Amino acid sequence: MNRQDTSTLELLLEREQSELDAAALALHQAETHLARVEAQVAQFQTYRAEYVGRWQTEFQQQQGGAEILHCYRGFSRRLDDALTQLTGQQMQAQATARRRRAVLLETQTRVAAIRKLIERRREAQALLEQRRDQKLTDEFAQRASRPGPMTRPVAGLAR
Repeated sequence: MNRQDTSTLELLLEREQSELDAAALALHQAETHLARVEAQVAQFQTYRAEYVGRWQTEFQQQQGGAEILHCYRGFSRRLDDALTQLTGQQMQAQATARRRRAVLLETQTRVAAIRKLIERRREAQALLEQRRDQKLTDEFAQRASRPGPMTRPVAGLAR
């Protein structure tokens, strides 16, 4: 692998890492929004239950008039409509969070694959260089072990 391949992969990794960061931020925002909507739904359900309970007790004790009963039912309907709307927002926020979680997972997978590819290419390059060095070392050792002009004893020096 040459330096161009590595730099291209590193640029791709940088781009994917940026996408990963953006996906993580988008998921965080979606989960924060979902938590707010779920809290609103829970508060609204609690309020509605308290309202219904309070008025049921009131009606049992006082036998309220038709006008009060009409107001109670109208307000109960509006509470139900609002709760239905909030529940719809909750389901939409859940779907958005699921989609953003899937995008994050896909991006994490791509980043990991690119990192693994870079690692493998670097390992392959290191192995190639190691083999090249070993070959040079073997060739040098082989040349050094052959008797040649430099390894012959010089006449007169040997005693």
